[in-house]
Amino acid sequence: MLTYKGYTGHIDIDLDSSILFGRVLDIKDVITFQGQTIEEARQEFYNSIDDYLEFCEEIGQSPDKPFSGKFHFRTTPETHRKITIAATKEGKSINRWMEDVLTKAANQSIK
Repeated sequence: MLTYKGYTGHIDIDLDSSILFGRVLDIKDVITFQGQTIEEARQEFYNSIDDYLEFCEEIGQSPDKPFSGKFHFRTTPETHRKITIAATKEGKSINRWMEDVLTKAANQSIK
């Protein structure tokens, strides 16, 4: 994963073309980049973000912002009850408990 100015990029490998290519993950607009080396792909990621921000400024459009850190979560009443009990047992608010549990799961998932 790459990060720059709050944006996150993911790199993949195209073995047939011998290139590294990537995309910015956390916005609706599509921003891509590629390179033949890791350093070149990283620099192109930076360049793509800078070009995107400059383009948005030129056309008077606000750039998509990376995730705000807020999302709505819907679940069943039974699961809501279990989450409340689990958070209370750990002496945490539901938000703090969910942050801890989801961060741990996400970190394990992206390893």
